[in-house]
Amino acid sequence: MVEKRPLFNLFCHGILILGVIVLALPVWLALVATTHSNQTLSTETSLWFGDLGFSVFKELLFEDQVGKVSLIDMLTNSLIMALVITIGKLSISIISAYAVVFFRFPGRMLGFWLIFFTLMLPVEVRIMPTFKIVADLNMLNSYVGLTIPLIASATATFLFRQFFMTIPVELVEAARVDGAGPVKFFFDILLPLSRTNIAALFVITFIYGWNQYLWPLLITTDSSYTTIVVAIKQMVTVADGAIEWNKIMAITLLAMLPPVIVVVSMQKAFVKGLVDSEK
Repeated sequence: MVEKRPLFNLFCHGILILGVIVLALPVWLALVATTHSNQTLSTETSLWFGDLGFSVFKELLFEDQVGKVSLIDMLTNSLIMALVITIGKLSISIISAYAVVFFRFPGRMLGFWLIFFTLMLPVEVRIMPTFKIVADLNMLNSYVGLTIPLIASATATFLFRQFFMTIPVELVEAARVDGAGPVKFFFDILLPLSRTNIAALFVITFIYGWNQYLWPLLITTDSSYTTIVVAIKQMVTVADGAIEWNKIMAITLLAMLPPVIVVVSMQKAFVKGLVDSEK
């Protein structure tokens, strides 16, 4: 029997409402800032919409350019980078985990632990040798250079391996008796069972690829490959002239939309892939 405690429920709801306000207030201030002129923003912080309306968004999307590149092109660059990194990470990780768990060959565990040890070397630590390799292979200023060095993922490989180890041996033996080879077992049985894990990792890796700043900044000198995150930083660091804060806030809000859409659309699968033990 659940005891009704009105005061406790009211307290919990108050905490939740306070948390929503704290998280939503910066987004609200950014949205409001897009409707004010830069002169107004330099003197006061408004909590309500201004006279410009949403004309800044129209100007950015259809008229203005940032660093000689349109906002649509920068969003496209970020989307291509995020999707290629996400699909590449998931494909390589699930195949490598499949090989480690279901095949017996010399050095398989050594290979897995070598992959796992790369978690100790984040991108920032190995960024200079990675840049040297990319430059020697003539991959600067290209989508290949933006994505290939960031595709490998020890975390995803580890998570897929841990899930594959929970699959009953009887299921593998039954598939073998029915004549399912390694490829058929992988596509017809293993992938459907892994769909919640794939969804959860898709969300995480998409946001990881979308939010990349240091690597695109380092290897792209051609403005046509500028990503939206790099563009925001470029607009803030203006040498001469006033900083256009209303446009910066508008670009920031537009840059938030794709990750938010991915998280909202895949929320159920994302949560289930992280917490559900009966996949």
